[in-house]
Amino acid sequence: MERGSAVDQELSAVLNELWKLDVNRLKPGKDYTINLQGKADYVAQGSNRANDKANAPLFTYVNEGKLKSIPTYARFISLLDNYEMSTGVSEQVTSQEQEEENLFLDAILKTEVMKRAHQHLVSKKQASADVALFKKQLFDIWFKLYHRDKSGGEDSCGFEHVFVGETKYRKEIMGLHNWVQFYLQEKLKCVDYKGYKATDRDKPTANDHVVNLQFSWKDLVKPTGSSFIGVSPEFEMALFTIAFLMSNDRLTKTVVKVDKYLIEIVMCRHGRAIGTSYPKLLTRDP
Repeated sequence: MERGSAVDQELSAVLNELWKLDVNRLKPGKDYTINLQGKADYVAQGSNRANDKANAPLFTYVNEGKLKSIPTYARFISLLDNYEMSTGVSEQVTSQEQEEENLFLDAILKTEVMKRAHQHLVSKKQASADVALFKKQLFDIWFKLYHRDKSGGEDSCGFEHVFVGETKYRKEIMGLHNWVQFYLQEKLKCVDYKGYKATDRDKPTANDHVVNLQFSWKDLVKPTGSSFIGVSPEFEMALFTIAFLMSNDRLTKTVVKVDKYLIEIVMCRHGRAIGTSYPKLLTRDP
């Protein structure tokens, strides 16, 4: 989708409301610091060789104490280690993990961001006004397991793909579009940031909340990944849920203007659940 694509004004208006309501968004330079370093080279999809244009990690500092003190982040972090990274390997969901999913949904539903998203979806007749039914809907969209690899059992879900990341035949990285997971995996030395992806005109800064980047994860290269940086889990859950429910097409690409960022929201359905979803930064205001 080119930069001239029409911006979805209605969706942009709702997302800007959510942006303003996102009190749990962390402040760059205060709550965390990123070090963008060099511009990444072109790498073909499926190749696992990339020149490293960034000797240091992407995240120089993150205030983990603050993360753990905010209920939605704390619940979100507890979910991250619940998944088997390779597709084709059946997920085993324990009662403790189910409880963690439950507590995470309860936590995000208490935020003003998710309340406003719910209101919007009710007004569009895409969700029930009953919060318990909306919670069940969120569970089905994000946490219900499905077959991504036809050879195995139920091996994936929307949450795992978008936020945690998984590998396909242990040869290709899928998903991993979340900054908290990126930071935690980087800290464990499992992720190696290779540099940012942008034109010279759109060179990112350390204050940007959306970045296109290249990295390797457990020795597999993601030629171009994209991620919001510093935003709360509830903001991403709200944005992607709205994008999912506003279209029945298998693949949708919607251009929105959120704050100063012109973003393409890519949404791929897997039946009645999210297959993948991520923000692709097109350009931003100076």
